[in-house]
Amino acid sequence: MDCPTEEGLLRRHLQQREGVVALQFDLINRMLDVHHRLPDDAPLRAAIEAAGLRAETVSATAPPPEPPPAIPTGLRWRMALAGVAAVSAEALAFGGWSESGPVVIGLAVAAMGLGGLPTLRKGWIALRSLTLNIHLLMSLAVIGAVVLGQWPEAAMVVWLFGLSEMMESLSLARAREAIRALTQLAPEVAWVKDDAGGYAARPAADVPMAAVVRVPPGERVPLDGQIVSGRSSLNEAALTGEAMPVDKDVGDAVLAGSINGDGLLEMRVTAAKGHTLLDRMAAAVQQAQSQRAPTQAFIDRFARIYTPAVVVVALLLAVVPPLLGLGPWSDWIYKGLVLLVIACPCALVISTPVTVVSGLASAARRGMLIKGGLYLERARHLRTLALDKTGTLTQGRPRLVTVQPLFPSITADHALQLAARLDAGSRHPLAVAIVAAQAERLGTVLAPVQQLQNLPGLGLTAQIDGQAHALGNERLAEQLGAVDEAARTAARQWQAQGHTLVWLMRDRQTLALLALADTPRPEAAEVLARLRARGLSLAMLSGDQRASADAMAQQLGLSVAEVQAPLLPQDKLDAIQALAAQGPVGMVGDGVNDAPALARADIAIAMGAAGSATALETADIALMQDDLRKLPELLDLSDRVARVLTQNIVLALGLKAVVAALTLMGIGSLWLAVLADAGASLLVVLNGLRLLRTPTHGDRNGNGRGDGHDAPDEAPPVTSVT
Repeated sequence: MDCPTEEGLLRRHLQQREGVVALQFDLINRMLDVHHRLPDDAPLRAAIEAAGLRAETVSATAPPPEPPPAIPTGLRWRMALAGVAAVSAEALAFGGWSESGPVVIGLAVAAMGLGGLPTLRKGWIALRSLTLNIHLLMSLAVIGAVVLGQWPEAAMVVWLFGLSEMMESLSLARAREAIRALTQLAPEVAWVKDDAGGYAARPAADVPMAAVVRVPPGERVPLDGQIVSGRSSLNEAALTGEAMPVDKDVGDAVLAGSINGDGLLEMRVTAAKGHTLLDRMAAAVQQAQSQRAPTQAFIDRFARIYTPAVVVVALLLAVVPPLLGLGPWSDWIYKGLVLLVIACPCALVISTPVTVVSGLASAARRGMLIKGGLYLERARHLRTLALDKTGTLTQGRPRLVTVQPLFPSITADHALQLAARLDAGSRHPLAVAIVAAQAERLGTVLAPVQQLQNLPGLGLTAQIDGQAHALGNERLAEQLGAVDEAARTAARQWQAQGHTLVWLMRDRQTLALLALADTPRPEAAEVLARLRARGLSLAMLSGDQRASADAMAQQLGLSVAEVQAPLLPQDKLDAIQALAAQGPVGMVGDGVNDAPALARADIAIAMGAAGSATALETADIALMQDDLRKLPELLDLSDRVARVLTQNIVLALGLKAVVAALTLMGIGSLWLAVLADAGASLLVVLNGLRLLRTPTHGDRNGNGRGDGHDAPDEAPPVTSVT
């Protein structure tokens, strides 16, 4: 089951059966989910066998089973012999032998017996099921050619059609492998530490949580875990799309499927087989490619009208002209048979899922997990892109900008030293930034403080060298009476520039102001400019104060009108609703915060999903690494998919229109119609598979950015499937 023809037959046999609730088809993996209320599946199996197929039950939680070979060896030999017989019959007829002679008929019958019986059998099943599909149309064409005495042509028709189905199966197998490659990145065996301290090879599926696993240099990580010993660099390109290795040390997380560099690692398992990030990615792609994209849904509706309409025209063409005395019956019946062959929309229907699946697989290779063809197609239609500020457009980590002393005997270094002593035990982001700045600038050992007291929402107080010191926000300074006119003026100047202030005080005197600010991502301004150049309207949504948001916007090249701040979660939801009135809107965030706004957006895009299971599950599109440059790449891929879909539709319908015109002119033939149909099917499938290729650096029509930041020409872990 890898063609819409089989899907149509199964729908007819199963959909109206009592107890069947819903059917979900996955043609690429040959999987069918039947939701039913029957006591057992015996009636379902019988209905599937009546459609000419055989079903094997698989566990709902198991991965898709390994499919059989796309083309069995026996079929290859039969098709090869059928081809020799069909070509020989056509050659003899062309050389002057009688088309109704015993030798030509014998070769034609051999060709049909060796290569055409499956088609004729499926045609009979379609007739019994009252289903108008390609097998029935092709069977009628072959029978009609035999009745008219066109034995060589009947043989060529059935052989060419069988050959086209073989090539289509091979092409679809390639698309299937592109998806399955995700699940095969992690090794099936892990080196697990035993009670004696040694290591033994065990199936990765049997390794329990918290087990200690050894990962030798050059090998893939079998499961998600946390490093407990060793240091190395790991290539995570297969999961995040990041080509450069990432340095990992004790305490860092490692992901299944990544490649260990030159260091020996010991890791503690944090996710069992089936629950790793790689497994969740593969499951998401499997689910995504089984959903119908908008274009695919349209093509399916079009095909339901197109095929009966062309069949009616073919019947009229075969009957009406001879009744009007415009020529012999045999000529017009032959032309009607040609139209019957080109009535099949197979090339049109199969092109869409192959193209969408190739796009989804290509995106996954580049670290973009798209939850369905709907979002892949919809991305190019976005009119507005709203981006969260902290952690999305910025690093999300405050940095100390400056220290302004406000007391004559206090220097900036002295003030920083005092503030770092007070903050040494805190994990607050501002405290971490102050301590890090002290270590970088001064590098001195921090002496402990006495009587440290934390004041939630305000700051902290402590004794240093017998004197009371305090470090906190302006409200704490007001409560302590440490805000004089000079301190207030200095504070307003820094706040106007968008900085967050920490007040350092001793008794009732402000000693210094420490100004901190979040820093923009290095690529943020460039990416926003490129998005704007594409015609997108931009909006930055921030929970920070207006002055801080405006200052960041200025660094990013955003106008004041493109900034909305300060916003609570409900305010962000209202902002997305207002932006949606201008057209489709996308929201870029971390997938955890801003959940209402992400849910309301037409497309929710999560940044850094490799570190957030929630983001991976909730977002429509998950960017596996914190790289804003993936946003233009995503839109480029969406454009590419749309172009390929359009090319395939034009190609499939165009070839049929050409053959129809040639037929009406008296030039067309049955084998030409089959060749055009087969050629169209093969061409649209191969054209769709082009999306699996990584565009070159200069390919501006693909998703190559042409700015020195293109994805690598090869992603080593998945080279074999492309």
